[in-house]
Amino acid sequence: MNHLLLRVFLNPYADIFTDDPKNNVSEYIYEKLDKNLHLQTNHPLGILKTVIEEYFSMRFKHKPFTFYDDLTPIVSTQANFDSVLVPPGHVSRSSNDTYYVDDNTVLRCHTSAHQLELLKSGARRFLVTGDVYRRDSIDATHFPVFHQMEGVCVFEPQDWEARQLSSLELANSELKITLEGLVRHLFGEIQMRWVDAYFPFTEPSYELEIFFNGEWLEVLGCGVMQKSILDEASLGNHRAWAFGLGLERLAMILFDIPDIRLFWSTDLRFSKQFKAGMFRAGGVGMQKFSSYSKFPPCYKDVSFWLAKDSTRFTENTLCELVRDVAGNLIEEVKLIDEFYNPKLDQTSNCFRFTYRSMERSLTDDEVNQLQEQVRSRLVDELDVTLR
Repeated sequence: MNHLLLRVFLNPYADIFTDDPKNNVSEYIYEKLDKNLHLQTNHPLGILKTVIEEYFSMRFKHKPFTFYDDLTPIVSTQANFDSVLVPPGHVSRSSNDTYYVDDNTVLRCHTSAHQLELLKSGARRFLVTGDVYRRDSIDATHFPVFHQMEGVCVFEPQDWEARQLSSLELANSELKITLEGLVRHLFGEIQMRWVDAYFPFTEPSYELEIFFNGEWLEVLGCGVMQKSILDEASLGNHRAWAFGLGLERLAMILFDIPDIRLFWSTDLRFSKQFKAGMFRAGGVGMQKFSSYSKFPPCYKDVSFWLAKDSTRFTENTLCELVRDVAGNLIEEVKLIDEFYNPKLDQTSNCFRFTYRSMERSLTDDEVNQLQEQVRSRLVDELDVTLR
């Protein structure tokens, strides 16, 4: 990935990147590595992070949580997968889903990648906030870089013995009480429900949903930590709960932000609407984001035959290619037609690209140039035949 090596002076993470054949980090992603939106106090993500930390400081003032927000997003595959019990062969380990630096190093897919190392270091109650990376689709709610918060709370035998509960009962009860309190702190009195879920590193596992604007929305995932993780951290006689939430998902709901790309905008019409301290507990009387003029979209379709038995094309690799060409000017990539031709023994796909800037009108020439770059790279890199 020579285009990355040419930019070593622009990014403190540059020395990690090599020409390793496993490396699938595009320049577009590389440029996001040191932005740290969650550390910007007047950014909606920074505001939300502070509000959540304040809740945990109030609730656990006698046994305080430690907050980590500057841990490197470049982690080992062992930390990202094995330490949280992601099984070998799981789809998330694929380079179609995960950004690899080399065979043993990735851009973290979740802040849970730091869970075991912090437990081994002696941390017992902590929140980890940071940027995470996943190869994904392109639409208003998905972005390859987003921000998560991971929370862990460990209990000792005397904690459940004093309450005359089993260790599982205590951890389960405290988990739900804590996270229901967090949701009320953010949204006020709101209808909630617990839904059984599956995460490899917790059992039992849950998702917490809220009834908001007439529909049920999932706001976080959580559960009681698997004993094998505690055993690995030399905490075999302890219990713990853990949760994870996406800051963008919550901020889009709380502030009425319609497009996830806006979090990366430098347009003053966006950034000036947010100030540290603007959040009101329960969202009462809080100013929402006021949308400014939405610029017109430009639609471009591309149709192509997929090479028989090709392994180079996937929808995620297509989205990565388009993002690398168009950056934040691409709003959506959508499959609108697919058919199989038995005579040719080939499959045809037609994708519609929606180009739209959040800040200005795009010209026809500008969009045409982007589309031509996409078409050319589709042939060169993804082994397709344009129709």
